[in-house]
Amino acid sequence: MSMITTISTWIIPVIILLVLLAGTIKKVPTYETFVEGGKEGVQMAISLLPFLLGMMVSIAIFRASGAMEGLVELISPLLSKLGVPGEIVPLAAIRPISGTAALAITTDLIKTFGPDSFIGRLASTMQGSTDTTLYVLTVYFGAVGIKRMGDALKVGLLADLIGIIASIIVCTYVFSL
Repeated sequence: MSMITTISTWIIPVIILLVLLAGTIKKVPTYETFVEGGKEGVQMAISLLPFLLGMMVSIAIFRASGAMEGLVELISPLLSKLGVPGEIVPLAAIRPISGTAALAITTDLIKTFGPDSFIGRLASTMQGSTDTTLYVLTVYFGAVGIKRMGDALKVGLLADLIGIIASIIVCTYVFSL
């Protein structure tokens, strides 16, 4: 374990050093190239701000309106018949929208039920098995100017649904043994 920690501590500085060394050998103006890359990064960050703001406001409205609680109440009876805890519904609903909000929900579930509980394990597995589809589409498609994202949205949400279902099946099978 200490060898992995040492490697992970040194790998990034070594890669940076190798890039600078390769650039110097090829006579590339490395500092000027670094500064140009930094400028492009700042411009990209500024162009992403409206998309991020729109996404954050939408999430806040969704949660503050009570729609989240309504969704949980609507789905919970069906899930309880399937043996799926209703406490996991907010995570499943918010995960495709926001990674940070999903992480906050996962943290709360683990704090409430414990990391070794079925809900804690299911939340952790679900967190790792799904992606922030709407965030990815909004930010990255917006950054490159793609306006029509219909098929990507369908495929991304379908992949999230499959990840959620697979998490439930795998956790039920593995942790019920």
